[in-house]
Amino acid sequence: MSSWIDIPSNSDFSLENIPFGIYSKNNGLRAATRIGNTIVDLDVLHKAGLFSGISLPEEAFSQSVLNDFISLGKLVTNATRARIQELFSTENSQLQGNEQLVIDALWKLDEVQMHLPVRVGDYTDFYSSKEHATNVGTLFRDPANALFPNWSHLPVGYHGRSSSIVVSGTPVHRPKGQTKADDADVPSFGPCRLLDFELEMAFIVGKSNDLGSSVSVEKAEDHIFGMVVFNDWSARDIQKWEYVPLGPFLGKNFASSISPWIITMEALEPFRTASPTQDPKVLPYLEMKKDHNFDINLEAIIETSNGDSKTVSNSNFKYMYWSMAQQLAHHTVNGCNMQVGDMCGSGTLSGPAPDSYGSMLEISWKGTKPVSMPDGTERKFLQDGDSVIMKAFCEKDGNRIGFGEVRSKILPAI
Repeated sequence: MSSWIDIPSNSDFSLENIPFGIYSKNNGLRAATRIGNTIVDLDVLHKAGLFSGISLPEEAFSQSVLNDFISLGKLVTNATRARIQELFSTENSQLQGNEQLVIDALWKLDEVQMHLPVRVGDYTDFYSSKEHATNVGTLFRDPANALFPNWSHLPVGYHGRSSSIVVSGTPVHRPKGQTKADDADVPSFGPCRLLDFELEMAFIVGKSNDLGSSVSVEKAEDHIFGMVVFNDWSARDIQKWEYVPLGPFLGKNFASSISPWIITMEALEPFRTASPTQDPKVLPYLEMKKDHNFDINLEAIIETSNGDSKTVSNSNFKYMYWSMAQQLAHHTVNGCNMQVGDMCGSGTLSGPAPDSYGSMLEISWKGTKPVSMPDGTERKFLQDGDSVIMKAFCEKDGNRIGFGEVRSKILPAI
């Protein structure tokens, strides 16, 4: 698709993309999409009548989150996305010929501030990369029994803290908590020493299910609106001491960072791919009759306080052993009621090679293989003043769909 909006080459936000997000400029928080480096105010277009024929409430795009818009269902949200593509295509003059409307609706990227796109009611983090789970099991337990017996039979997950999910650009303070050194008799309290990132994706629930009902693998993607890049920060030393027997707590609940644009499942459809072979055979409620994985390239970068940066991981979403469809089917099989805006993290997405590992725990192999930075310093884990930048994009047959980035700076503990 070609557009009358300037779209830089290799942009994440071509006319084939059309993501949804929340921005602010002069008139409060409102819904927007992004084309190239241009932010499009959807509320302005809606009030000008450019979405006529689509069942959109008058206030559809004037709210501070996208939950109500997403709740309208995919017939409406897909029709909205298609209309945007039509309005901004080269041959369409309905909008580009209206100079005042263009001035009112279009903003440069650096003129606006982005916000959390949805109100996250609940958040679940899965543990669905076999390579990551194997690496962690090898580092902390017996390499011969790196995976617990249940791992290959169900998507392991835990309920996280939705209130500490923040949008890209929000700084993260180093967390404090209890830790216990291997040679210590008792724990101590203080700032985390082993602060880590986790290279993940997350999906946004787009359709609720009633309490007591479940969502099948086949219908799961009807309940998924789209995806974001997800940095699920982890305090490894706090987590190691606290996680037995109930799992992550203070080591994980202090912050999780997401990219501001939700990329729809429809935009990702051309990049569908097979999941890794699942052995042993899964139980019938988890069986997949088609491909439910996606070929999404992932990158993690550490930027030091002086501006030097280094890519420390190049991974891919396709390494995920348990698909999003399986995750949602398992999450609801007991009757759990998911709500629009709920978020589910993939878990750290590590590939088979060291340069595709998705956390510093693995990249530095528990601190035994420090990463050399361009400024001459080394990183076993993250330091105050470091920024972590994560990016994701799909590319096939000249078609590129990207997520932009999630960027966060680490501040000292308070």
